[in-house]
Amino acid sequence: MIIIYTPVITARLQYTCSFIFNELMGCAYELITDEAGFGNFDGFKINYSNSLQFRQALTIQPQGLLHQADISAQPIECFEYNGNKAFFKTQQGNYPFDIFAATFYLLSRYEEYLPHTKDIYGRYAHENSLAFKEGFLKQPLINSWVNNFVKTIEVFGATFHVRLPLFAGTAFTIVPTYDIDIAYTYKHKGFWRNAGGFIKQPAVERIQVLIGNKKDPFDCYEWLHQLHTIQQLQPIYFFLVSQKNGLFDKNILPLHSAMKQLIKSHAEKYDIGVHPSWQSGDDENLLQQELKELKNIAAKSITSSRQHFIRFSLPQGYQRLTDAGITDDYSMGYGSINGFRASVAVPFYWFNLHTGQLTTLRVHPFCYMETNSFYEQHFTAVQALEEMNYYYTLCKKVNGTFCCIWHNQFLGTDKMFAGWKEIYDQFIVSRG
Repeated sequence: MIIIYTPVITARLQYTCSFIFNELMGCAYELITDEAGFGNFDGFKINYSNSLQFRQALTIQPQGLLHQADISAQPIECFEYNGNKAFFKTQQGNYPFDIFAATFYLLSRYEEYLPHTKDIYGRYAHENSLAFKEGFLKQPLINSWVNNFVKTIEVFGATFHVRLPLFAGTAFTIVPTYDIDIAYTYKHKGFWRNAGGFIKQPAVERIQVLIGNKKDPFDCYEWLHQLHTIQQLQPIYFFLVSQKNGLFDKNILPLHSAMKQLIKSHAEKYDIGVHPSWQSGDDENLLQQELKELKNIAAKSITSSRQHFIRFSLPQGYQRLTDAGITDDYSMGYGSINGFRASVAVPFYWFNLHTGQLTTLRVHPFCYMETNSFYEQHFTAVQALEEMNYYYTLCKKVNGTFCCIWHNQFLGTDKMFAGWKEIYDQFIVSRG
């Protein structure tokens, strides 16, 4: 047990301490406002106040963010600490920065609630982020901070001969996820869509697929199933089930028997979630329709989601999901660059800054998506493998979760993505 003294207990402080101590460190803690009780406690204790009277307590000077209720621009200057960037530097006490306030700032995505420039898809542009500007986007910074914090606690406790808590910590896991937003290249698209395809790009391959002499280039589902079975992995599939096609929603409609069968077969073997369409981002009623459609086809409850094109904004996007009954979202990352959007490599609960309350929505961040490597970063398959291994190694080092996103079209036989199936197979076999 760790006792933390603070003059005022706020929802922001409770949220942050629960994440750091319970979820990352795996130990119990208690926030108290009783100075006498804090002073008499003989275990490890942290003084989170401007008072310097508790000599045998690890004192962290509050920056102020966790005792505020509004949302306003924060003065931030980064500096180096233990080989990592840090901010909210302290002027007194015996810890160099307010790790609680800094963690909350990144984890809550505080900067995304402030006025900002959006990218061409209307999303929060990664160039706005502190992580990108200060060069730590490719690091699970919060995990590194907490790992160093544990070492400080151990050294400090040994110095004063106080009873230390037991740290269980988190365990490394790998979670492969797939977005099925274009299930097939040619098959099951109907006469007019294929006729239009012939006009744009006549091809022998299209004919061979349509008459059943060749497998559809985007059909990698049985191959993936075998890979997961051999490597004993539990993937998650996200299906786009928009009621009509649009500029950014091009999947086979869920009314089609082939699409229903594809969803059913995966729902029987794996966890599946909804991939809310682009159109649902403009009409929130569509989200409920798509959830209902997927639930009916899969014949099971659907409580997980990932936004198509990673298109969402805070707090509106997450509030819509919560209102719809979604409990787990896998959209926390960028659709324009790989890295750690929330600077963390483990799931966490969403804290709604507008309401000042902890929510029941569990956020599962991803750090690697192959479309970022291909379309945005213009990597070759070999370079993409190196990048994936880089993020895998980082997540494993901090006992985090390596969550990656792949699309079925990259894992089939389409010539445009030649080599990508092979590097994914190599990665999973060597790392799975």
